[in-house]
Amino acid sequence: MTKRLMTKRLMTKRLMTKRLMTNKQYYKFCFYGFLKNLRFFDAFFILFLVEKGLSYTEIGSLYAIRELIIHFAEIPTGIIADTYGRKNALVTSFLAYIISFILFAFGDVYWHFVLAFILYGIGDAFRSGTHKAMIMHYLQINDWQNQKVNYYGATRACSQRGSAISALIAGIIVFFSGNYHTIFTISIVPYIINMFLVLSYPKTLNNISVKKQKSIKKALIDLWKSLKNPFVFSIIHSAAVFTAFQKSVKDYIQPLMLSIAISIPILADTDEQKKTGLLIGVMYFVIYLLNAYASKKAGYISNKFKQPANITLIIGLVIGMISGLTFQANIKILSLLFFIAIYLTESIRKPILTGLITERVPNEILASTISAQSLYRSLLTAGLSLGFGYAIDRFGLGYSLALISGLLLMSYFVSKGIGRMTGDR
Repeated sequence: MTKRLMTKRLMTKRLMTKRLMTNKQYYKFCFYGFLKNLRFFDAFFILFLVEKGLSYTEIGSLYAIRELIIHFAEIPTGIIADTYGRKNALVTSFLAYIISFILFAFGDVYWHFVLAFILYGIGDAFRSGTHKAMIMHYLQINDWQNQKVNYYGATRACSQRGSAISALIAGIIVFFSGNYHTIFTISIVPYIINMFLVLSYPKTLNNISVKKQKSIKKALIDLWKSLKNPFVFSIIHSAAVFTAFQKSVKDYIQPLMLSIAISIPILADTDEQKKTGLLIGVMYFVIYLLNAYASKKAGYISNKFKQPANITLIIGLVIGMISGLTFQANIKILSLLFFIAIYLTESIRKPILTGLITERVPNEILASTISAQSLYRSLLTAGLSLGFGYAIDRFGLGYSLALISGLLLMSYFVSKGIGRMTGDR
């Protein structure tokens, strides 16, 4: 290939990418992710529940309940989204979230939070996979499928920027209010705005099935055929394992942040909760900005390595082990840095694995397939959350994090070994 031809192709690719990422719908997708991640309570979720008097075992059980709700609702909600409209499914999701935020804000006992987590799980079930499917459908309509990793990585970067701004604002709110309750009620506002944003999406992205009689039965048959594909299932498994791990452990960074924030010799005369609230907000702000950068680099990393899904899975679990061991050795700053690396690994993996799935799954059942992945992940997360919370109460955070990371890493190598023995390459 001549140098002139290569230059021409590169320029064409850049022009297409520019067109792809400067149109109106791209900005809507980005703004959706930004608003969705304005969950101001996220940076203080574990600390809030501990303040309410819940043990780590009880907190783990709440996370498990949420994931079990997602587990049982994932496939039905994915099929509903593919059949009766993806926009409609997202609006239902936001309504469930808003009611759960109200319960969190005014709840006082364990059972209040059980109901709040159930509604949160229903919201997650209707949302997970649905918006990704809309993005991929949009790319397919415009014949831009070859840009899916870069495109989804860029929109997810906006989500992470939303998380960064959310954490910073939440820290400021806690600093001035001195409590965690206000951040739940304020979180309702961006979710209401997001409902109207989704309703403004083009009708073509709603993707309502014209033939309702095909809906449930045909969707289930197509979904089963898709899941029987060994390559599709291997992607789903790889995505589910690490995401379940990250979801199970990610909020436990908060006690680590708290201990570091207390030891920082600034704002010494300020109320401890106000001081730690502000500092934790700043820490999360930095983390999510790094996440945004990592998401945007997913396309580059995907092209750089032959098996990016496997490589990043191994690296992420090793990082988890090191974070746990350094925490146990009381090297908390180093432990925090490795904990942050778990977040970054997930931000790199998500666009890569989403791109791999969309290559092998028809658009008509894409939301259902991604929901199946979320179902599998939610079952793993439920078990890991319950076990992790119990282990922390028994052995402490450091040993528990190292243990769960090591066990998942061991299971990966065992499954690969069995695959080689049975000829599954």
